[in-house]
Amino acid sequence: MRPGLIALLLVLLAACSTQPADDSYQPEPYVKLQHPEWSKNAAIYELNTRQFTEEGTFDAAREHLPRLKALGTDIIWLMPIHEIGEKNRKGTLGSPYAVKDFYSVNPEFGTLEDLKEFVDEAHDMDMYVILDWVANHTAWDNVMVDENPDWFERDWKGQYRPTPWFDWADIIDLDYSRPEVREYMTDALKYWVEEADVDGYRADAAGLVPLDFWNNARRELDEIKPVFMLAEWDWRDLHAEAFDMTYAWSWNDAAHAATQGEGLGQLFTYYAWNEGAYPKDAMRMTYVSNHDLNAWEATQFERFGEGLEAAIVLSVIGDGMPLIYSGQEAGNKKRLEFFEKDPIEWREHEIGDLYQTLLALMKNNSALWHGRWGATMTQLGNTSPNEVFSFVRENHQDKVVVAINFSNKKQEVEFTESLVDGDYRTLFGGERVSLKAGSGITLAPWGYQVFVR
Repeated sequence: MRPGLIALLLVLLAACSTQPADDSYQPEPYVKLQHPEWSKNAAIYELNTRQFTEEGTFDAAREHLPRLKALGTDIIWLMPIHEIGEKNRKGTLGSPYAVKDFYSVNPEFGTLEDLKEFVDEAHDMDMYVILDWVANHTAWDNVMVDENPDWFERDWKGQYRPTPWFDWADIIDLDYSRPEVREYMTDALKYWVEEADVDGYRADAAGLVPLDFWNNARRELDEIKPVFMLAEWDWRDLHAEAFDMTYAWSWNDAAHAATQGEGLGQLFTYYAWNEGAYPKDAMRMTYVSNHDLNAWEATQFERFGEGLEAAIVLSVIGDGMPLIYSGQEAGNKKRLEFFEKDPIEWREHEIGDLYQTLLALMKNNSALWHGRWGATMTQLGNTSPNEVFSFVRENHQDKVVVAINFSNKKQEVEFTESLVDGDYRTLFGGERVSLKAGSGITLAPWGYQVFVR
């Protein structure tokens, strides 16, 4: 490169990096979207309509809304509501993620009017409803196949192509290089916000769809009303303009490792990465179960064993928006069938009581709120650092100290830093305690304590 050109580039770079001399300069925020105000201290509940009741309908699920509200639910995520394809269907009833018509309502669940009544009643209780949206693919007999066969991707043989490498033989992929596909899907997303007054979407396999599609779709949806968008993906850049929240897949893996005797290293790595790589205003969804985990891998009891309650406490009190999957609060012990009818057996259970207590604290303690509204977790030193995970979340108004024993042995532990200093009440029991560096507590195997100021 010629010396003169190098000098010119240096001048241009200096000019680009020059900031105003006054204090008015503010860097452009990485997260440009505005989260709905009502999401700041929300909990999300995934509702599997097919298995939620014996009837498997919106009307029957609507009867549970007061119970979900009392549990602490703010956002109800309905698994896909659309008519299911018949060609290459799996099982008797098929997968809700093999959509036949994005403008339809699955008659198994009810009618459009039934859906509207569900949404309206949820709104009357100050809850919000988001729909599961399957943008990446459709059923083989989706209405678009006959009308627009060139809207779909093809394999090397020129045939319709399911998503490669996965066992998704009941679906075929859309081709987002075509503007017509983007327009169709954006219009369909807008339809349900306008017609049924839903409050946003959970985007299935969000990272398999181009990011600029989601960015534009979010802008167009927000022009109708403020929406909430959840991505089934774990990628920082989805937060900038499209999604309020992403899956914390690696959190679930780390919590699972901690309950299997593998130590706390993965949890430390997750929180280090989450704080360092993700913007402050990004929301992450923390969970011990969801429809995929429950159906294909393990129930909450199988996955976390005796450490289940410890993992639940961290999912709610740590950084992130907690998810409850249908039946967790009832202590559901079965892997719910995915392609057949398999209703949940509802009962009172201690897991539901635990969630209710934790969610009430999360809503009322501003240090535990999400994104820019909440306080960052700060690691709190203790004398059993390989077994006890302890941290503080604190802002100008509220403070919470948490200690969780991720081991099968009783731990006599002392806090080693003055960050803990203060007067608190215990969340479980309500006793008044004073803590300071050197204070000791006893944690039962897989036990936990939460101190609230």
